[in-house]
Amino acid sequence: MNSETHITGSVDLGEFLEAYLPEDEVLAGARLRAERLGCLPVSGATGSTLSFLAAGLQARAVVEIGTGAGVSGLYLLRGMASDGVLTSIDLEPEFHRSARAAFSDAGFAAGRMRLIIGRALDVLPRLTAGGYDLVFADAGRLEYPHYYEQSVDLLRPGGVIAFHNVLAAGRIADPSRREPELLALREVARAVRDDPRLVPTLLPVGSGLLVAAVATS
Repeated sequence: MNSETHITGSVDLGEFLEAYLPEDEVLAGARLRAERLGCLPVSGATGSTLSFLAAGLQARAVVEIGTGAGVSGLYLLRGMASDGVLTSIDLEPEFHRSARAAFSDAGFAAGRMRLIIGRALDVLPRLTAGGYDLVFADAGRLEYPHYYEQSVDLLRPGGVIAFHNVLAAGRIADPSRREPELLALREVARAVRDDPRLVPTLLPVGSGLLVAAVATS
């Protein structure tokens, strides 16, 4: 049997994916701060996917819902255009301080980020409709259906919306599980899939990344 057609049970594909693009000291420091603050950051594989999306879009304007300690923000900024601005929304001032330190450690100028303290559902309607290349949601999963409704209008044609942790460690596929968070994740997955304005896919990286591009025609 060709070795390329068979993967033994001893191979952990998750570990392989995470090790494919090793993280540097800046990301390691941001992860340490996230652990101290009790906020769970994106995995390395998810982060590199965000960088890939931002680079492919040549993104100059990105919205991040859930700043955390700045891990996902670092990945987004590293993929964005050199003059791009990241708008990151979070309720916790301490998270913003941690993220700002991470961005500074990485050498990003203060003008490259706009950190807004507040509820995303209050902030999103104040942003410019059609003015963004990418929206990434990683906070308040009960609110994901509402983030979807508000965020699609923020995107330009060809822009992308992405939701983190949609697979919920596989629990989303178990119909017997009816927790409110899972119901919200299923709702947003259906809404994105059925929206004629969007071209969606579900990526099995990290804990699941639901992504969709706004159709250009």
